Amino acid sequence: MADEQRPGFIMCVCTGKCPGFEKMDIWDFINRVRIELPVEYGIIHPQLCEEDGDRYLEHVLKNGPPIVVGGCAPRMQRKLFRDAFAKKGLDVERDLIPIDIRDMTTDEAVNKVIDVLKENGPYDE
Repeated sequence: MADEQRPGFIMCVCTGKCPGFEKMDIWDFINRVRIELPVEYGIIHPQLCEEDGDRYLEHVLKNGPPIVVGGCAPRMQRKLFRDAFAKKGLDVERDLIPIDIRDMTTDEAVNKVIDVLKENGPYDE
């Protein structure tokens, strides 16, 4: 990811009922990500792996990568979002930055996003 290119950040909350997000205040988390971190935007989607999630990703991806998704296991994200990326001529292995933020507190999840942004792009301390 180029330094000048800020990624979009999408949090998938798995219907909002996943016990993996019980320790986190998802609204505080997404607000901290979108206000405090170098991302183009921060949004919450209820279930990216459903058909409407595919349609949403296709719509968002028309502007190109990078996309950071905070949600379930990276392996699952790659599997679940592969078709939406392929329809836009993108490679999910190259153009998706998946991070697992389940079972974390809000602060732990924000710190994980910071670490990923430091590794992959624009983040000035």
